[in-house]
Amino acid sequence: MKVLVIGSGGREHAIVDALSRSPQVDKIYCAPGNAGIARQAECVAIKDTEVEQLRDFAAAAGIGLTVVGPESSLAAGVVDCFKAAGLRIFGPSKAAARIESSKEFAKDLMAKYDIPTAGYRSFTDYAEARTYVAARPLPAVLKYDGLAAGKGVVIAATMEEADAALRDMLLDDKFGAGKVVVEDFLEGPEFSLLCFVSGRRVWPMVLSQDHKRAYDGDEGPNTGGMGAYSPLPFISSDDERYALEHIMRPVAEAMVAEGCPFEGVLYGGLMKTRDGIKVIEFNARFGDPETEVVLPRLRSDIVDIFCAVADGGDTELEWHDFATLGIVLASKGYPGAYEKGHEIKGLDRVEGTVYHMGTKAEGDRVVTSGGRVLFVVGRGATLAEARERALADVARIDCDNLFHRTDIGHWALND
Repeated sequence: MKVLVIGSGGREHAIVDALSRSPQVDKIYCAPGNAGIARQAECVAIKDTEVEQLRDFAAAAGIGLTVVGPESSLAAGVVDCFKAAGLRIFGPSKAAARIESSKEFAKDLMAKYDIPTAGYRSFTDYAEARTYVAARPLPAVLKYDGLAAGKGVVIAATMEEADAALRDMLLDDKFGAGKVVVEDFLEGPEFSLLCFVSGRRVWPMVLSQDHKRAYDGDEGPNTGGMGAYSPLPFISSDDERYALEHIMRPVAEAMVAEGCPFEGVLYGGLMKTRDGIKVIEFNARFGDPETEVVLPRLRSDIVDIFCAVADGGDTELEWHDFATLGIVLASKGYPGAYEKGHEIKGLDRVEGTVYHMGTKAEGDRVVTSGGRVLFVVGRGATLAEARERALADVARIDCDNLFHRTDIGHWALND
């Protein structure tokens, strides 16, 4: 089978890597890909939102399966476009992807079907939103109602922070014109439960946790994720069962009832609060960077799973019992302004796995081309061993414009 992966980051590199382990795959294409992906797949110069060009390429190249990575492609309707052309594609329709592309849609769905989440209200008017936030206890959780590349959520500890965020989202249209969802603040450890979903069928993946803050000790600004690990010792099997039976399966049923059945990966961003497990957010695709620590633990052939979901069939998931822990190497300045074009050396010395997130090839050189640049994965019998190996590999990589966290996994390792 020929397979096309849409996207250009670490998540897509991990998907390409998993596909490369399948005996069913003859050739992998990736559009547009990156310097690391190019070592395992043929990169195609089509942007992930150019849905008609992607469809035409898949048809001309005889692609038997297309796998969608980024939310931007889903929101652009790539799945609907491919299905209309009779092409097999793994991912939710544009209507189903609203569970990520509209925070308000997701919150209204949860309210209607009694799925546990934080209390909320939506606003389009800056003054009304500001008055509401000012009358309530801080911190406040402010979410832009749309896609914002993982940066549309602000946890405001002061009224000044809240006001600045509301101005960004409602007056200055930082992410585009839209609404803001104001949520009650919840406390507790967060974790990610990704599930393969096909209508009413739900197959859970192993749990993971990512670290959003830029610096050690969970300090600094929110990012798209600075590292992740799996498994999670602080989430019990009862917690996991509750999350599956009271959140993920009911959401899949709710989407069917609403006339937009979900197919693909449903990502549950969950929190274990004093009042039980609650939903922080849903995503309509593989998480990034969670995918990079979850898929290496998958023992099953991922092609069987992708095809079962896309074709409405059945499948089983088997997992390795080793631990994985991954560390992001990001450009200095990220998540703010940063430079590109810095050469990366030492990748040939790495003993574990490196997924490329934001790299570009310039002749024989690999250079930085994004905010998050590399994702270094260590594996071991324990999380401590996995982190030790990941940090050892990070030290083997030489680039003068990268930084990383050293405490990924601290929730589990009690640093």
